[in-house]
Order: sequence, then C-alpha cells, then structure tokens
Amino acid sequence: MTAISFKNALGIHPDALRVRTERSEILANNIANSDTPGFKARDLDFKGILRGEYESRDRMELNRTNARHIPAEAVVTESSLKYRIPTQPAVDGNTVETDIEQAQYARNSLEFQSSFTFLNSKFKGLSKALRSE
Repeated sequence: MTAISFKNALGIHPDALRVRTERSEILANNIANSDTPGFKARDLDFKGILRGEYESRDRMELNRTNARHIPAEAVVTESSLKYRIPTQPAVDGNTVETDIEQAQYARNSLEFQSSFTFLNSKFKGLSKALRSE
C-alpha cells in the first residue's frame, strides 16, 4: 500500500485558500478606510505569492504537538503587500476606490469558493478511496 501525498492530491489549493483569506481581510480594511484622509489602499501580489517570489520572508510556524500533524505556517508578509495605484486620486490623499475594492472583494470571494469546492471534492474522493468504494 502506498501513502497518499496530500501535496500531489490537493495541489496549490490549500495555499490559495490561506492567501485568499488574508486578501479578504486586506480588501475589507481598504473598504472600511474609504473615507480616511491619506489612507493608501493595498492589495496582495497573489500571483507572486503562489509563484514563491517571497520565499526569503520570515516564517511563523505553528506549534505541532505530534510529529504526524501537517505543518502550517503564515504565508503573507509585508513584502507581498503592494499599494494600489488609483485611477482617480482623491484630493485628501486617500487612494481607496470603493467600487474597485468591492469588485475585487467579490472576485476574491468567488475564487476562494472555487478552491474550497475543489478541495471538498478532492477530500470526498480521497475518503472514498480510503474506504475502497
């Protein structure tokens, strides 16, 4: 019997879920500060994170109480956050464009749901395979 490789079975989707969760917090923060003078909208370089362009970042590993636990660590760092360039800068220096932020938030939510649905179907398939169905 061969061991199941979760990395091979699940691909990039677990990492994508973590990054999408962090991105939703950043986009929500942008929206919440849309009326704050001088606030600069930020976003993640999602593709750069998934390509591993920020591998030299400091990592924060979570404690594992058993050697068989799957290791987990923080994915997002300050270097992966980029300032958004506004199409219509505000007079007060705020760079949040609410329509763009809301659209990005909605798109991020859909992409999160897509990865989640994919992972859910993979886990159902793996569960069936383990039960030999």
